[in-house]
Amino acid sequence: MKRYEVHFLAEAIADLDALFCYIADESSYEIADGYLVRIERLCRSLESFPQRGTAVAGAVPRLRTMGFERRATILFRVGADKVDILRVYYGGQDLAPVLKRLLGN
Repeated sequence: MKRYEVHFLAEAIADLDALFCYIADESSYEIADGYLVRIERLCRSLESFPQRGTAVAGAVPRLRTMGFERRATILFRVGADKVDILRVYYGGQDLAPVLKRLLGN
């Protein structure tokens, strides 16, 4: 079975940091840590099955989204041998500005 490398881009890392701080402030560090561990585990699982989620129609080729526990959306791009985690949105944030930027509009 082919394996893909999974990379978290800088914006995705910043999203995860902000999400950790938000959850830690609202709940606790332990809950925030557990939540982020589960998100990272899901993202890392794309190494064996990267075509999960939903293709973003009419946008950037190989761009996909995947939901996480009904509260987060992971935006990622599948390459020939790697998966780039582009962004992690929490609580229904708007993806439209990011998609416009990716399309160069």
